[in-house]
Amino acid sequence: MYSNMLVTCSNCRTPLQLPPGAESIRCALCQAVTLIGDPRALHSAPSSHEPPPPAPYGHHAPPPPSPYNHAPPGPPPNVHGRKKAVICGISYKYSRHELKGCINDAKCMKYLLINKFKFPEDSIVMLTEEETHPAKIPNKYNIRMALHWLVQGCQPGDSLLFHYSGHGSRQRDYHGDEVDGYDETLCPLDFETQGMIVDDEINAAIVRPIPHGVKLHAIIDSCHSGTVLDLPFLCRMDRGGKYVWEDHRPRSGEWKGTSGGEVISISGCDDNQTSADTSALSKITSTGAMTFCFIQAIEQGHAATYGSILNAMRNTIRNTGSGGGGPGSAVASLLGGSSGAVTSLVGMLLTGGSVGGGGLRQEPQLTACEPFDVYTKPFAL
Repeated sequence: MYSNMLVTCSNCRTPLQLPPGAESIRCALCQAVTLIGDPRALHSAPSSHEPPPPAPYGHHAPPPPSPYNHAPPGPPPNVHGRKKAVICGISYKYSRHELKGCINDAKCMKYLLINKFKFPEDSIVMLTEEETHPAKIPNKYNIRMALHWLVQGCQPGDSLLFHYSGHGSRQRDYHGDEVDGYDETLCPLDFETQGMIVDDEINAAIVRPIPHGVKLHAIIDSCHSGTVLDLPFLCRMDRGGKYVWEDHRPRSGEWKGTSGGEVISISGCDDNQTSADTSALSKITSTGAMTFCFIQAIEQGHAATYGSILNAMRNTIRNTGSGGGGPGSAVASLLGGSSGAVTSLVGMLLTGGSVGGGGLRQEPQLTACEPFDVYTKPFAL
């Protein structure tokens, strides 16, 4: 009906791409529904031959507050691009599935992005049970909307990040597109009533739409998370650091890569492993083992390349409980050590319970839309 068209959200003025034949569209940012009956709301995608639609003038009333009004699409990106992130930490409090470290993980990741990688605070959407706005509770609907917001309107030069700390699971694959016969899943807060978010959906939401020049990283701290983005290639690395790229492209021929952009995922464990929620690493409070090791590798200067960060994370987990490494030093540095990058984590970390220590049995994994040399490609968010 309307091909290659954009419609402006009637509430927050965000440009939205209109699916063919749609008569209305819901904005992923403010949830407002815009009807397409009024042709004044409809305009073609801007091109070099026509100017973009004029911005609203000062005499217009400001739009009402949006659940994500702290992270609007904003002006066109500069030469360095924009940085946007969705951080999701779920504790499942008061349930039999309760986890102690996931909200700590989310807060630490936010501080890392702001202080180490210069993500603007107003471009980070936090989804945890501690958030007061109902649109930021990490239920299935809100996670879906946040993922759509993350990739909406991305342009060359943009750097996007999705961090998830919570339960993960797997279920039988009935489409024949999984090498191991199972789909990997994330478990939103309401997964027992609304269901899990399957890797096929995650791939369709934040992998396939990524255009040329845009980079997205996923940091996934959950069980069975090795291929939870359904990316085509997995870096199979041994304990000596030697690796080969495994081809996980579906036998059906379905494309699981991007639209020209770059997506790389670092996950807590292999598809058949579980990921720990433990106090054995920080010595202060519970954290996800993978999130802690990721931050430690960066803070201790082991993140020059993707290969070096993956090896550092694996070595820390391998040495936990065997007397090696002194892993608590990463939190010490985050709490005002030599880097001084993060100075207010004390109040955040001195909460939560303690889950038993001991050795950990998980291996962080690296997957990507295309194979690359992990020891020469610089790590950068």
